[in-house]
Amino acid sequence: MHLRSKKKTRGEVSLYDPIGIDKEGNEICLEDVLGTEADIVAEMVENKQERKRLLEHVKKLNKREKQVLEWRYGLFNGLRKTQREIAKKLGISRSYVSRIEKKAIQKLIKDLSS
Repeated sequence: MHLRSKKKTRGEVSLYDPIGIDKEGNEICLEDVLGTEADIVAEMVENKQERKRLLEHVKKLNKREKQVLEWRYGLFNGLRKTQREIAKKLGISRSYVSRIEKKAIQKLIKDLSS
């Protein structure tokens, strides 16, 4: 009976099970191998907060500036477009897209630094 009940959990692995021994004779657990650096988690949280803050400021831009930045940098859907593609969609020149983009970025820098 005990063997049958163990059969169901045979494929499960614990993070604390020893999987080998290091050069100094200490046991290595799966947790030691899969662990991440503490900075990675903190960095992810910080990046998420910065992105949220940036998107709040992007919403303050005028419609055309917001649209150009959204398409250019893929702010909401992750799909980036070239200045030429944006110009074609909006029916304006690529250089005008460049000027709109530059102006919008300058507004964001000014807004975020204050």
